[in-house]
Amino acid sequence: MAGAIVRLALAAALAFAVAGCATESNTVVSSDNGQVGAIKKPPTPLQCVPYARQVSGIPIYGDAYTWWEKAAGKFERRTAPKLGAVMVFTGYAGPSRAHLAVVRNLVSAREIKIDHANWLDDGQIYIDDPVIDVSSANDWSLVRVWNIRAGAWGGRTYPVQGFIGPGPENGSKAIARNQEDDLARLIAANNP
Repeated sequence: MAGAIVRLALAAALAFAVAGCATESNTVVSSDNGQVGAIKKPPTPLQCVPYARQVSGIPIYGDAYTWWEKAAGKFERRTAPKLGAVMVFTGYAGPSRAHLAVVRNLVSAREIKIDHANWLDDGQIYIDDPVIDVSSANDWSLVRVWNIRAGAWGGRTYPVQGFIGPGPENGSKAIARNQEDDLARLIAANNP
């Protein structure tokens, strides 16, 4: 009898988990201090590189840690954020690992909001995610990222190599486009 109850409970948990994976979900989280962000779960997991390329319009290919060098002489490289620019986190999870995000909004001299994919190694898209400059020189070389799931600032700080672009559409048009259309195009391109 106890075994049957355990099997029934496991089957119900599995059905619930599978049902949750079958649909696209949007989670919007806000905190008491006004920080807001959204998490979008695409039908297939996404990486930061193709997402940043699609949203920014910057046609650089290769691992995230190669973008800074590949942008030299082709795109503006700067130390301060600009709308539509790609933010390059360096040393994200080791010396040859980086992360890319696209600047969505300039909130203040020390705060921006970004859109990025696969931040927590989950293949999801994080929209309107706050980031603050915590560098002692106020130069955007070290940042802290809002944890949308927890509704609090993340515990780690991340070095930033810089900002690339904005891309050919001057960034603002790419950011203003409907996020659902961008997501649909990206998914179609990655699933021939």
